Amino acid sequence: MITHNSKFTTENLRLKKSLGQHFLHDENVCRKIIEHLTHTPGMRLLEVGPGGGALTKYLLAMKDVDYKAIEIDEEKVRYLDKTYPELKGKIIMQDILKANAPFADDFAIIGNFPYNISSPILFKVLEWETQVTEVIGMFQKEVAQRIASGPGSKVYGILSVLMQAFFRVEYLFDVHENCFTPPPKVKSGVLRFTNMHNPFGINDKRKFIILVKAAFGQRRKTLRNALKSTLAQEALADPLMDKRAEQLSVADFAALYHNYFH
Repeated sequence: MITHNSKFTTENLRLKKSLGQHFLHDENVCRKIIEHLTHTPGMRLLEVGPGGGALTKYLLAMKDVDYKAIEIDEEKVRYLDKTYPELKGKIIMQDILKANAPFADDFAIIGNFPYNISSPILFKVLEWETQVTEVIGMFQKEVAQRIASGPGSKVYGILSVLMQAFFRVEYLFDVHENCFTPPPKVKSGVLRFTNMHNPFGINDKRKFIILVKAAFGQRRKTLRNALKSTLAQEALADPLMDKRAEQLSVADFAALYHNYFH
């Protein structure tokens, strides 16, 4: 737990189930997460959902970092302001899903993401992709495994393809439920996303997302059936259409996008 002189302590903070809040209290896990962040002089960094400040205190100790945090819970913002005076002016009290990019230039993202909005947060990352250099994020373990999985896996899906089309995705380590107060009912996993600078040349993310969502919308069917209302008739003759979505690599999806959907 965080220790300080203020009467405002994490023990006093109310956990809000609607916001998917669990306090990470294991200091070894906190340090391990921070150690995986690529620290470069002068970097800009956004912490998503600092909550009780488990990661925040370590991030504030990093030298030569332009740090900001985004937090929707007013009580947690008051707590952080009282506990860490150096945060003054650095907290954006807003819903991450409705926020504009917090910096004009490139920035990294770190956070113990609320599990109930972890997938929408990644769609926000995709929206900001041209600026986001790296993401270190904690997810429900099953979600993390799904995002990091490759073709042929039963859990390979929409977010696997979309994130891997723009980022190198690494599953870093598990986090046990007992590392949190209160313990969630699931284990957690930490991922690192490293921007690959759009290697497949996908210039219209919206269209690419539509294609991938349609392909996995009926994942038990061949692409010919799943995409018949999305692609032109001539595209359905492509040999790739004999496969199911989970059998296609990210490069295959990029090829479909460029050949028939661009």
